[in-house]
Formats: sequence, C-alpha cells, structure tokens
Amino acid sequence: QVQLVESGGGLVQAGGSLRLSCVASGSTFSINAMGWYRQAPGKQRELVATITSGGNTNYANSVKGRFTISRDNAKNTVYLQMNSLKPEDTAVYYCNAVTLVVVTLTYNWGQGTQVTVSS
Repeated sequence: QVQLVESGGGLVQAGGSLRLSCVASGSTFSINAMGWYRQAPGKQRELVATITSGGNTNYANSVKGRFTISRDNAKNTVYLQMNSLKPEDTAVYYCNAVTLVVVTLTYNWGQGTQVTVSS
C-alpha cells in the first residue's frame, strides 16, 4: 500500500504561482505513474497532469503551458508547478499514484490540498 501526503496549497491572486508537493511512502517500489487531479465544488474530479516513472508527461488542455509536473524518484516525490493561475483553477488538488503489483493496478490518493485563486 502507498500513502500520499500533499502540501503547498493556499490562496493566491490571479496571475500568481504555487508549487504543490506530494511525498509517497509505503510500497513505493510498486509505483508506476504519479499525477495530480483536481475537483472544484459541484464538479467531477478531473485530471490535471501525470508523469510516468520514465518521465513521460501528460497535461489537461486547460493547464498546458502554465503547469509543469516533475518527479524525483529518489525522494518518491512529485511536484506540480502552477504559474499564471486563474480563478477557474480553484479546486482541491489530489495527488495520485498508480501501483502495479503482478497484474493488479491500484489508484492511490492523497487527502487533497486546497488551491484558491482570487480574481
């Protein structure tokens, strides 16, 4: 099992920046991809960005060019650098780690961190 702890959320004005961090512990050897998702009030959780153990990244169209995901495998940590933030980026951001053990794929989630962007 993998435990995930996020940090770095907060309140920022539009146009500002924040960096989220997520540290994984437990059975980290089984982690394949890691990523960030977000959920705004009244909306479904959506993908923000993902990164594989090999460094391949994927972004939602709404954040391309503004957000950057990175990963430090030695520290079992994934980061999300968020620049040029907009009010519509306001949401709870969740860290995700996908583990693969034999043939069992599991999505592990952190507790979430609030990001609020004021206009």
